[in-house]
Amino acid sequence: MRQVVLDTETTGLEPELDHRVIEIGCVELINRRPSGRTFHHYLNPERDVEEGALAVHGISRAELDGQPRFAEVAEELLGFLAGAELIIHNAAFDVAFLDAELARLPGEARRVGAICQVLDTLALARELHPGQRNSLDALCKRYDIDNSARELHGALLDARILADVYLVMSGGQGALALTETQAPAHAPAGSTAARAPLRRAVPLAVPAANAEELAAHAVMLAVIARASGGRCLWASSESYAVGASPAAAEPAPQRSSA
Repeated sequence: MRQVVLDTETTGLEPELDHRVIEIGCVELINRRPSGRTFHHYLNPERDVEEGALAVHGISRAELDGQPRFAEVAEELLGFLAGAELIIHNAAFDVAFLDAELARLPGEARRVGAICQVLDTLALARELHPGQRNSLDALCKRYDIDNSARELHGALLDARILADVYLVMSGGQGALALTETQAPAHAPAGSTAARAPLRRAVPLAVPAANAEELAAHAVMLAVIARASGGRCLWASSESYAVGASPAAAEPAPQRSSA
């Protein structure tokens, strides 16, 4: 199973107002483990970055002047995403921006949803934790995942953190830093990733047969042995164990058919 955890940074909030993608970060997971492959590019948006967006990610317009345009990395990006399931937090936002960028390319317009399946971790978090805060920072705190390096948003850093969150939230593996010999990261009670505590062993009552029951059992074995023509499998092994005399369980001699 191949999955790609994706995040973007943008010049603003509305692709409809010609806001553009300025950073794309992707982390590849193979069978729910990081493969080590990533995709990361800063992009020249050919427009200004809004003050509100600058406060979130700290990427200025001047820093992007020498970066490639989206069209220059589009085929590399699509090749990286092809056939994967995309893992995105608040997927509608990132997908809308990527679709808007793809629509600007010459030729027939392509859409992310036609290339990949998309899993929205924000929707998943809301199902698991209804009525609670489910931002990426809130999930890191809830799942005890270190995001101390996240002073500002960054697409590749956020994709790495989201990969940690997704793996813990969806169960089956802890953070990316874990090895196979390490214990999985803890998940909170109430999430599907949390394991139910083991119950203490309860001693089982094992009643013993009394002498009367043992005798009745031996008689029944003898009856079965006679009725089956000596083919009672339990007679030879159980009759001695339950205290019946060997004679009681001995099968009757078979009658001649002559």
